[in-house]
Amino acid sequence: MSDDQSRLPMPSLSKCKSHEMWAAMTRSIEILVAFFEYYAQRAQLETTSTSSPQAKSPASSSAGAAAGASTAQGERTPTAHNKQLQNVKGQDHPTHPSMAFLQNRSISLVDMYIDNSEPSENVGQIHFSLEYDFQNTTLILRIIQGKELPAKDLSGTSDPYVRVTLLPDKKHRLETKIKRRTLNPRWNETFYFEGFPIQKLQSRVLHLHVFDYDRFSRDDSIGEVFLPLCQVDLSEKPSFWKALKPPAKDKCGELLTSLCYHPSNSVLTLTLLKARNLKAKDINGKSDPYVKVWLQFGDKRIEKRKTAVFKCTLNPVFNDSFSFNVPWEKIRECSLDVQVMDFDNIGRNELIGRILLAGKNGSGATETKHWQDMITKPRQTIVQWHRLKPE
Repeated sequence: MSDDQSRLPMPSLSKCKSHEMWAAMTRSIEILVAFFEYYAQRAQLETTSTSSPQAKSPASSSAGAAAGASTAQGERTPTAHNKQLQNVKGQDHPTHPSMAFLQNRSISLVDMYIDNSEPSENVGQIHFSLEYDFQNTTLILRIIQGKELPAKDLSGTSDPYVRVTLLPDKKHRLETKIKRRTLNPRWNETFYFEGFPIQKLQSRVLHLHVFDYDRFSRDDSIGEVFLPLCQVDLSEKPSFWKALKPPAKDKCGELLTSLCYHPSNSVLTLTLLKARNLKAKDINGKSDPYVKVWLQFGDKRIEKRKTAVFKCTLNPVFNDSFSFNVPWEKIRECSLDVQVMDFDNIGRNELIGRILLAGKNGSGATETKHWQDMITKPRQTIVQWHRLKPE
């Protein structure tokens, strides 16, 4: 064998070893990045949002002690380790793309579902606990009991059950058994959500919705609870007593608009400034909103305008103006039908919410007053927030 032949295998072996070393280094870097993303995201959420206070459990119940411990735990201040992470996030360094996606998604879910206000009415409480099986990547939910639920039946009782979903996925849902004729049900049921890595759970919101079963008509909603899992330390097996809140069926968001009318040239100008807290219509917990405006005389639609579509947002900034030619003698007879829509590439576009701006028979007192202020203050721009209506 010649010297050239004896040296031929060496470069190939060297390349192979180099490739293996590079693959190992790449894998190590990926693990470190994932580790940093998880803990940095938790630190970010601790600084940008606060947990809602948990309702106290009944003093006579042994489970109440656990709930009280959970409440105290939810109010504790961040540790020194968490503060260091917060300081790291405060520095002006470029954000990793995957990390930015996770942060934006989780924060949007917190914005949508965190509500620190007191329930508008007392519709009872629910007791449940959470646990995470790290080895099998499984979330374990135990629905224990309800307390002081309102009566929905003529007999003065209810037939309650709990519907469970992990938002934003609304298609897959689980339900407890129905407890007959009781306002203090004890379910004691366990649900397993398999195949959920801990990082995936950071973008999920636990939704517990208590219903009253009705055999002959639609089940009545009693109350619901939203718990963003990015705010829960699953390693400590927390237990919760949560006050149920009446479902807000008509919360579609708000729209900031301005109106201005110039009698000299008969120009009516509507400016769509921005919207906030729009209702999510897509499975990703977002919407693709745009606004459609109809100028109407009575019930007759005359002219239509619409804004551009804003992708994946619940707080779009439109900054768009539309002008209509309306004679002074007609200004009290016309109206503007303003519809905030969710754009869909495949199916039909969905209505998020709407308002009717009119001097008579507006969609609400605020809408009517806005129109009247525009008439009494010509050539002035009148700005007003409006609460969107579902229909």
